[in-house]
Amino acid sequence: MKATFELHKITRNNLLKAIKPLSSEQMNKIPVGFSNNVVWNIGHILTTQQLLCYKLSALDLKIPADFVERYRKGSVPSQSIGTNEIDLLKEHLLKTSLLLQKNYKAGDFKNYSTYETSYGTTLNSIEEAVNFNNLHEALHLGYLMALKKAL
Repeated sequence: MKATFELHKITRNNLLKAIKPLSSEQMNKIPVGFSNNVVWNIGHILTTQQLLCYKLSALDLKIPADFVERYRKGSVPSQSIGTNEIDLLKEHLLKTSLLLQKNYKAGDFKNYSTYETSYGTTLNSIEEAVNFNNLHEALHLGYLMALKKAL
């Protein structure tokens, strides 16, 4: 799992690098042909990791509860997100990555509820969830890069 966690950290750092030059206005803009924006993708990445890894393991989420409704699968941006929340999202990118690894090493993920993803695969363990989450985050990094080009 060491390599899996390293890939996760690298992806999160790449996300931070990609959004660093963007203003809050750019992060909130929904380009023509898209249904979401950069800030939604960041929130969605955080929320999905928490739901796949923590909620399905019956553990408390490590992000603000209101993030779940705003950024979960099937949601769309409904309001402009201010700089305070954008900063909080950025902070949580690295914080939750490190915490996931720490919690895994500590053996905190004792139970896991099987979950069938919309991607067409079934997750049966925390290890499968972390691996799938890496794929999911890389996919959204790609979306984010396309959004940046469309700005």
